[in-house]
Amino acid sequence: MSAFKTIDDLGDVTGKVALVRVDFNLPMQDGLVTDDTRIRAAVPTIRDLTAKGAKVLLLAHFGRPKGERNPAMSLSLVVGAVEKVIGKEVMFVPEVAGDIVAQAVGILRPGDVAILENTRFWKGEEKNDPELVNAIAANGDFYVNDAFSAAHRAHASTEGLARVLPAYAGRSMQAELEALDKALGTPVKPVAAVVGGAKVSSKLDVLTHLVAQVDHLIIGGGMANTFLAAKGVDVGKSLCEHDLAPTAIAILETADKSGCTVHLPYEVVVSKEFAANPASLRTCNVHEVAADEMILDAGPSAAEALGDVLKTCRTLVWNGPLGAFEMAPFDAATVALAKTAAALTAEGSLTSVAGGGDTVAALNHAGVAADFSYISTAGGAFLEWMEGKELPGVAALSA
Repeated sequence: MSAFKTIDDLGDVTGKVALVRVDFNLPMQDGLVTDDTRIRAAVPTIRDLTAKGAKVLLLAHFGRPKGERNPAMSLSLVVGAVEKVIGKEVMFVPEVAGDIVAQAVGILRPGDVAILENTRFWKGEEKNDPELVNAIAANGDFYVNDAFSAAHRAHASTEGLARVLPAYAGRSMQAELEALDKALGTPVKPVAAVVGGAKVSSKLDVLTHLVAQVDHLIIGGGMANTFLAAKGVDVGKSLCEHDLAPTAIAILETADKSGCTVHLPYEVVVSKEFAANPASLRTCNVHEVAADEMILDAGPSAAEALGDVLKTCRTLVWNGPLGAFEMAPFDAATVALAKTAAALTAEGSLTSVAGGGDTVAALNHAGVAADFSYISTAGGAFLEWMEGKELPGVAALSA
């Protein structure tokens, strides 16, 4: 990973204007923020910049207004929640550029904070229009990107500003990049990856990239069924992309050439219906699935064997559950493996990095999220990083 500057590299910024890209695309109900995780993630950056005496202008998008002003997507709606979390007054500015922002900057004192309007109200944001970039930059002295979750987009506020102003990684971005570098950039080997989820098609690039990077690839969820079927296993009524059999075989062959061991469940939990604790629930060998049954989780022996694999590894990257974890008892394998990974992390033998919405939900459900080395809340950006793609917002910081 190329070197990037952080807030620690800033000199005296008293009275200077920091344009800070954050992720305030928050879940809301009846005009109120229902989850302030993303606001809390921005606190260390805001705190450090205000402590240095900078005037902090927060930039963010909210929803998909498609270049039009939409009062239901105004960032004015999140100001109260932000004030509550950061513990200080926050000014709202209904523009992102021009005289109104300049006037706001004149009113702000060193250490004050303002939120600018939803960047996506301007068509130039998603087009990364140089005119908009320059107009926003005109009111700032330097740029800080603290929104890894938007780093896979080359937008005016995520990439363009880093090209025209001195650019730095915020605390949340810094932590993310350092964690990701430990996971797949310069990891301590052996490295294991857990990739789960419903469909192989959504994670083809991830699997193709990982088999050349890791020592152990654990495939779970509906994706595992596609690989099992490709190997000639009858998976009954299970969720399965039979048309991707040749692709699955090609991935297995690449893994073989790269010295990567692929782990598929040999014992599975099956049922004739997808319901909580169904009467038809049973655990069987993967070769004993009946035509009217579906595989909904890895079996307990298989989960234990996967735990033994993790005990031989030093680094773990995890994206996606092993079974239909949203419903008991099909959460058992995911919970068991997550607890093993957490215990190994706690004793210092494993660096564990996990990301993606389902994964975060599954690890919270298992009660072990706090025990992982790092949990990324970024969805698309985390996936693209796992695919080995360069993220424009990150590349711009190290340009």
